[in-house]
Amino acid sequence: MREILAELVECWSAGEPVALGTVVATFGSAPRQPGASMLVRRSGAVTGSVSGGCVEGAVYERADEVLRGAAPALERYGFSDEDAFAVGLTCGGILDIYVQRISRESFPELAEVAADVAAGRPVAVATVVEHPDPAVLGRHLVVRPRDTSARVVGALGSLRLAEAIATDAQGLLATGQSGTLTYGADGERLGKGARVFVWAAAPPPRMLVFGAIDYASAVAQMGSFLGYDVTVCDARPVFATASRFPAADRVVVSWPHKFLAEEVEAGRVDESTVICVLTHDPKFDGPLLELALRLPSVGYIGAMGSRKTHADRTQRLRAAGLTQAELDRMSSPIGLDLAARTPEETAVSIAAEILARRGGATGLPLRELHSPIHAERPRSIPEESIA
Repeated sequence: MREILAELVECWSAGEPVALGTVVATFGSAPRQPGASMLVRRSGAVTGSVSGGCVEGAVYERADEVLRGAAPALERYGFSDEDAFAVGLTCGGILDIYVQRISRESFPELAEVAADVAAGRPVAVATVVEHPDPAVLGRHLVVRPRDTSARVVGALGSLRLAEAIATDAQGLLATGQSGTLTYGADGERLGKGARVFVWAAAPPPRMLVFGAIDYASAVAQMGSFLGYDVTVCDARPVFATASRFPAADRVVVSWPHKFLAEEVEAGRVDESTVICVLTHDPKFDGPLLELALRLPSVGYIGAMGSRKTHADRTQRLRAAGLTQAELDRMSSPIGLDLAARTPEETAVSIAAEILARRGGATGLPLRELHSPIHAERPRSIPEESIA
């Protein structure tokens, strides 16, 4: 929903009701993930996408009906052998899409949610998308982390349901995952009849790029494009300047290992953090990698250099006491084999390896594989069709 949030808030602030279609669950090779949204205004203008084009027309029609007063609707769109090119997904996947009307009256907390997202504060919005009581449909619960004073706001008509959703939504928020939860009508955890979609807006993952070189500028730009919060760090102030790295969110002048230690101490390095070591200098990358490879949880650690550089670096790290298991966490030479030479090509190679590592993928050409293109992820949603 991030891609349409600014326009959604603009309409909300102006008192203009809009219709919002949101992917709340997927099955098979679905083109978009839960949280992807499409906004439809009274003028007919559309922002965002829920399927990359497959079912946008049908969702648009339902959104127009909701804008004109129809009840919110949870629709399932999937592959049809009889008419695969009508309303369905030619990729063979299934999407559950919830279409609702958003206004200042129906969602009074929206401005505060948008402020949290803009400031990088974790916040989740739980929306009832299926319930035996039509009056409960579309109600929202705004959930924040346990350590904030304004933890939960909103009302769902059932204290038990609200408490169950708040607890589970905080769990999703902690991992930055959005998904659909299933309960009984009064919040029974093993029951059925109520489905709640939780959109979790956690701060973006971080990319730490060490070494203020031309390759770092391209990697920072690629990281920003992929949605990372990018920091470039180098101990040399003449090179580590904001003007040389316009795509970075911040440029830090510090010894790399000292900066990383400070970030770890502050709790700003976790399993989603990506570390790219592009320094090429043992006095910088040695202490940095000694620290990075011993961290309990980091998403990716890559180090640039030739195979000779890698062999020398590995020998020094082993002499410093690192185990083979710790050394195996390092992607070096960094990137996938794409015949990359320029900084931009190298950045694509590095990004491709990060994506493959993050998703547990092979990095092989899709035509050589026979598994689903979009791997299934566990979801707490029922498999039966929606009536």
